[in-house]
Amino acid sequence: MNNIEAEIDDYLARYASTLTSYDAHAAADLWGSPGMILNDQHGAGVLESREAMASGLEQYYPLYRKLGLASVGYERLSHEQLSSTVFLVRVRWLFYDEDGNQMTDSLGSYILRRGDEGLRAFVCIPADDAEKLQALAAKQGINLFDETP
Repeated sequence: MNNIEAEIDDYLARYASTLTSYDAHAAADLWGSPGMILNDQHGAGVLESREAMASGLEQYYPLYRKLGLASVGYERLSHEQLSSTVFLVRVRWLFYDEDGNQMTDSLGSYILRRGDEGLRAFVCIPADDAEKLQALAAKQGINLFDETP
């Protein structure tokens, strides 16, 4: 493993840890400003500050808890250096229940930039998280549309 692979894995492990602990402020600290979420459902959403990012993340935590998501892991699928400080990273997020059983997964692509604070995400492109969370909710008898902000 080369240095950037270790740096990316450290970043992803810290991000997964913030998701596991439902620490929106720590997760937002791993983002640059502005941050953008680009998806099929809502197009592009730009969050101008880390506070806005933390607030957005916190809105989803009650739903995640209701679904029984207790911890998050990851697999780095690939990375590509786009410039001297910018990287495209593909990730498979793994979501587990309190017994350690995998409940679902999701794919995402991130544009990370290395700066004075280390790696920070500036763009996230989730591939299938909405569909997979909806399927998990349906399996558990939860109406996702009533729960999502």
